[in-house]
Amino acid sequence: MPEAEKVGYQFGTFKGVFTPNILTILGVIMYLRFGWVLGNVGLVPTLVIVTISTALTFLTGLSVSTLATNMKVKTGGAYYIISRALGIEAGASIGLPLYMAQTLGISFYAIGFAESVIQIIPYADINIKLIGIVTLAVLTIISLKSTDIALKTQYIILALIALSLISFFAGSGERIPLISSNIIVPDKAKFWTVFAIFFPAVTGILSGLSMSGDLKNPEKAIPWGTLASVACSYAIYMAIPIFFVKYITDHRIFLIDYLIMFKVARWGFFILAGLWGAALSSALASLLSAPRTLQAMAKDGIVFRFLGYGSGKNQEPRIAVMISFLIALTGILAGDLNIIASVLSMFFLTTYGLLNLSAGFGRLINSPSWRPTFRLHWGFSFAGAFGCFACMFMINPGATFVAIFIAIGIYTLTKRRRLKTRWGDMKYGILMLLIQFGLYRLSSKKPNIETWRPNILVLSGSPTARWYLIEIANAFSHGYGLLTVAAVLSDKHISNERKENMEETIRNYLEERKITAMVKVYPSGDVMSGISELIKGYGFGPIEPNTVLIGETADDDNLVKFAELIQMIHENKRNVVIMKENQIQEPNGRSGRIDVWWGQKGDNAGLLLSFAYLLHTSPLWKDSRLTLKHIIFSEDSRHDTEKGLRAFVEQGRIGADVEIVFDGSSEIFSTIREHSKDANFVFMGLRPPAVDETDESYGLYLKNIFSKTEDLHGIAYILAAENIEFKRIFSSF
Repeated sequence: MPEAEKVGYQFGTFKGVFTPNILTILGVIMYLRFGWVLGNVGLVPTLVIVTISTALTFLTGLSVSTLATNMKVKTGGAYYIISRALGIEAGASIGLPLYMAQTLGISFYAIGFAESVIQIIPYADINIKLIGIVTLAVLTIISLKSTDIALKTQYIILALIALSLISFFAGSGERIPLISSNIIVPDKAKFWTVFAIFFPAVTGILSGLSMSGDLKNPEKAIPWGTLASVACSYAIYMAIPIFFVKYITDHRIFLIDYLIMFKVARWGFFILAGLWGAALSSALASLLSAPRTLQAMAKDGIVFRFLGYGSGKNQEPRIAVMISFLIALTGILAGDLNIIASVLSMFFLTTYGLLNLSAGFGRLINSPSWRPTFRLHWGFSFAGAFGCFACMFMINPGATFVAIFIAIGIYTLTKRRRLKTRWGDMKYGILMLLIQFGLYRLSSKKPNIETWRPNILVLSGSPTARWYLIEIANAFSHGYGLLTVAAVLSDKHISNERKENMEETIRNYLEERKITAMVKVYPSGDVMSGISELIKGYGFGPIEPNTVLIGETADDDNLVKFAELIQMIHENKRNVVIMKENQIQEPNGRSGRIDVWWGQKGDNAGLLLSFAYLLHTSPLWKDSRLTLKHIIFSEDSRHDTEKGLRAFVEQGRIGADVEIVFDGSSEIFSTIREHSKDANFVFMGLRPPAVDETDESYGLYLKNIFSKTEDLHGIAYILAAENIEFKRIFSSF
């Protein structure tokens, strides 16, 4: 790396990753709550808790190692990795909760230190919160002075922890007092409650990861330092409860004496020294990592940028340190050790889960940019993610939903801000992976009536010219069917850059009006030929438009070509919806009306009613009255016809009115105009082109229909063409 690119302290594996990790792992929980865990659930469940917790941490460590060797990890640790892998929105949704967890971790370790002091000096009139506040203030001063000084002190603390463990394993149960009969022993906690309180003991791998911006070689230091710290701590955590039960037979002592390690150890002083050193070092490690997470988010614009201001040549985040101090102070004033531990578990499990998902998706996508030197099968990463989220639900389903709700809320707010990023992420690749999976599965299946939705290609040209076509198409699909807005340009030689700019302009226009649609601009020398080419060629694999929505031609000179276009669409098995170019009267609650002129027979009838039903269920039209209108030519058939239609409507759960219209003049269109003149929207069917029918003949048929219904508002002409029995949508056909 060129000298000019070096930023931060350039720590190595042992000093920058292994040491802060192991000191955070072998901390307050080990000294003050490990015996409590054993007393509540017994030896075997304790070993299970340790194994599950460490397994999740180990799998996450593998995923972190993969991610760290595939990218240049900078300041921000877990936030940096998630934001670069899953996008800035996902980074924000986990970065802010992670930052809060890290700052609450400072409170957790400070309270743990204070609790141990109170237990050693039980008769001193000292407030536990006061000790915690003084401890926090001293550690903040150290972290503001120099990160290097803070890390150098960790070597001394590491030595004290090593001596405390030697003292513990060299001890015996000789100093364990007998439990008096008048001492009240608390009730035992349940397995997952105990798990939640223990789990923060293994979350120290994020301490080293958060120092990523100060590492000389993160790609090497993070994998080796992380996995070594996990393996080392697992061996220690498995040995401690086994050693406990060797000397202590009455497990009730674990429930009332948090300093049981002190009394078992050969030299109790070393236990206190290790405990205090671990608590202080863990608090200090959190006080170093939390501000750097906040600094990274500030640089990306998620929070106020001034919070990320760095001081000195190493860009130490002193403003972020002070903000972290204030949050940690609030935690000390309001917190309890067990409660804070449970909250930390939820935040850290969420973070671990997303880190595993990032690595798993990266491996599944397997793009050319995915080249980690530490390779891992995606199954391990997804197993880690599943384990994390499953444990969250087992611990507290309610708290899990709250955590998910908070994360989704932050994601949504960040999305609305439309923050500009300087990097790419996996979101496009993940979507491509899902689409690829779906396309291959769909290619071997045929469309069926149970899952049919309109996949509409709207030939609108410029959206401003025929906006009503897009509005109606969106009302038909309203977010459930696919919608493509297409424009065919009579310029075959348009540059690709201009074409993309036009697509982006149309896309922005649709987005401003809250319409979700794909956009296609197709250049062609001739508009009609271009439309034909687009309809025949647009789509990918089994995902092709099944319906083409177009406006009626207003020019008689184009009538033959228009008829030719309709026949071509029909021959290519695309349904056709033709909209009249007249003013659509938007509905006003129940006064709005949708009329369906329904002949009952053929697939056209089923598709006609399907589109009418879709329009009726759209947000704008849902309060309108849907009416099935059927023409009879003899009053004798009125009763039976009306009875049959009402039964059909009821059995089909359509929610429509029925109206039987008598036509004694045989002038059907006159009858339709009379009975639908006040309707807001009208549906009518078209006959398909006859075999060997000329374009001229079919064009005259269309012209006759259009001219005789021109006074109606918002009329749609429907022609079915797909090889689907649309009448089966409504089972009583």
